[in-house]
Amino acid sequence: MRVLISAGPTREAIDPVRFISNRSTGRMGYALAAASVARGWETVLVSGPVALCAPEGVFRLVRVETAAEMAEAMKREAGEADLIVMCAAVADYRPKTVSPLKMKKKEERMVLELEPTEDILLSLGRMKRPDQILVGFAAETDCVEQYALDKMRRKNLDWIAANRVGIPGEGFESETNAVILCSRTGGQHRLPLDSKDRIAEQIFNCILPEVRA
Repeated sequence: MRVLISAGPTREAIDPVRFISNRSTGRMGYALAAASVARGWETVLVSGPVALCAPEGVFRLVRVETAAEMAEAMKREAGEADLIVMCAAVADYRPKTVSPLKMKKKEERMVLELEPTEDILLSLGRMKRPDQILVGFAAETDCVEQYALDKMRRKNLDWIAANRVGIPGEGFESETNAVILCSRTGGQHRLPLDSKDRIAEQIFNCILPEVRA
């Protein structure tokens, strides 16, 4: 079994010292990678910038910084994967222009023009083989299940793990998480608040029958 997992945030440069990013620490993706390795699966981890050590036994660690770099790495590695888990929190936008020098503070307002980054999960859904299993994550502040189901349909996913962010103990910057795991076939599993290590194990337990099929 070959498994491809993405983790962490991306950083989109404004100038040599500033960037746009998000609150992802990479813990959920790294927990999934550790659980995958523990099952004896050949695991490739594509990671944005995090303060974590790769789980022992990972077949290959690919470090990236930007959304464009993550898109390139994920699409390159996807062809050999049986199971793909897109857990990374990729920046939706990046600055349209990047200053080559540090921008100095001025009295007037600064307007930053942004442009969209590639929708990596959508790209993976379009190139997915019939025998591949594609799992996405949806981090939402409201209408969690509704938005997740819509994302699963639009992006041709087999499973989606939806979690609420912006509240203590769940999602970003936390060692715990709670997930609603939905299948394109209509199945649903509610995984209550637990450590991200345990949540990762439960996610694989839920999707394992489809992986084996």
